[in-house]
Amino acid sequence: MSSKLLSSDEAAKSLGISVLTLYEWLGRSDCGEFCIRGQPMTIEYLQGGAKGQGRIRIEEQEVERLKEAMRVRPQPPRKRRPPSKPQNFPGITVPLGRPDD
Repeated sequence: MSSKLLSSDEAAKSLGISVLTLYEWLGRSDCGEFCIRGQPMTIEYLQGGAKGQGRIRIEEQEVERLKEAMRVRPQPPRKRRPPSKPQNFPGITVPLGRPDD
């Protein structure tokens, strides 16, 4: 199943980022250093030309996958235990009170 190929301008516009940011993302993806919302990701794209210096094309499905990874989903607040109140004084080994004169 083939998908429509988008130019880097169209892909960046669809993602809501600049073309330079898209190029940075592609470079980081190539090095394995790209993360979205803390999750490592790779971006699959096509680049023509004799030495790989041609125009970049990204499938529309890949852009949609990136948009889904960028989506913010509300998380329910974590339930925390109330702090425990110490019943004694840990580390104190002497009797408490005023010293005798």
